[in-house]
Formats: sequence, structure tokens, C-alpha cells
Amino acid sequence: MNCIVIDDDTLSRKVLKEFIDRTDFLNLVNSYPNAVDAINGIKNDAEIDLIFLDIEMPEMSGIDFLRSLQNAPQVIIVSSREKYALESYEYDVTDYLLKPVSYGRFFSSAERARVRSQKEEVVVTDNVKDDEIFIKKNSSLVRLKYSDILWVEAMENYVVVNTFNEKFTIHFTMGAILNNLPKKIFSRVHRSYIINVRKINMIEDNSIIVKTASGSKIIPIGKSYKDVLFGEINLINK
Repeated sequence: MNCIVIDDDTLSRKVLKEFIDRTDFLNLVNSYPNAVDAINGIKNDAEIDLIFLDIEMPEMSGIDFLRSLQNAPQVIIVSSREKYALESYEYDVTDYLLKPVSYGRFFSSAERARVRSQKEEVVVTDNVKDDEIFIKKNSSLVRLKYSDILWVEAMENYVVVNTFNEKFTIHFTMGAILNNLPKKIFSRVHRSYIINVRKINMIEDNSIIVKTASGSKIIPIGKSYKDVLFGEINLINK
């Protein structure tokens, strides 16, 4: 997994670099002393799978950095303060590490990110029509029209594709399945949710309401995805 470190503490960056170097499945692409440099730098970096992020930094905090991200990779918070944990989980961070971090705790967190990112080719999109996909279910392929899909939900290292009457759990990543869905219909509204914007019944505060066979599903809108969502729907303001 390609990763970057964002931390204004020199010693902390050094420790994280050593831990990453000791972990076979991690590759440190870059290390940044602040979030502003990271925002400018990651545009030129290789594809990033994981960010180790401090919270309290000058100019831009880790929380502000999270707010600025769209289609973000996984994020592991590494902080000396516990008080930001609840707010950071609103952005679906993978883990929250308190400094000083032991290698054992670091490895456990990195392994969680690795498992979460595992994927398996189970979605077939090279079909004869542009309005459908095939999803593998046991030994069969089930055809789903895009209009049948209400939302996709992340569940550890799986995703659950939800239709009006049933759901399909597949071994896939959110980023990978989003790439297989048409952007004019599907929008990522949270690190754990992709929504069919044509199936939205109501948006209330920071939640989306979708009707299902069993009632209604309330889907949270992540702060960093809200502006993108509102730009994709036909919104009329008074």
C-alpha cells in the first residue's frame, strides 16, 4: 500500500517512517511537515492508498485536511490527544492511534487498513448494455440494472450492494466499485456509502433518506462530500 505521513513533529515522522519501512506491505511515498504541503504535494505523488495524519498542526489542522478531501484514501490518525477521536470518525477514518505509538499497535492498525483494501474481481462490467452490471453470487452471475441499485455500503473489506428487495455482499473496495459505476448516476456521499442519486427521496440536514421494501434507510453525508453531492443534484434554491 502506498502511503504518506503528515505530521509537524519531526520525531513522529521519523518513527512512522521506521515503522513503515519495517512493514512489508507498506511503501512510504512521501512525508510532509504540514497539511498544506501535503495537499500541494499529493497531486504529484503516486496513487495513495493510506495516509497517516496528525491532528494539531499549524496553518491547517488534520480535521481541516480531512474536510478538504474528496474520494479520500484510507486515513489513520496519529495524535497525542484523544479528544479529536469522535470528530475524526465522522470522516470514517480507519483507526485512531495515540502517541507514543508502539510498533505492535501500529502494525495492527496498518493490517486493518490492508484487510480493508483487499479486493477481488467479482464485478463484471464488460457486457452488452451500458445500463447494467453483473455481480457474482456464489457460482452464478446476477444481472443488475443501475436503476435497481439504491446504494452501496462498505463493510470491513467487503461492500454491500443494496437493491429495493435484496442485497449482495461482495469482496471489493469502495474505490474499485465506484470506478465501475456511472458517475452521472452514482455519487460517493461518505467514505462508507455510494448513493444512486436518482433514488434519493429526501435530504435532511446531513442525511439522505432512501425508500426500501422494509421502510426507509438513512444514509449519512460526510462533510467532505456534501458540496460535491449538491453539485450533482438538480438543486433549486429560494
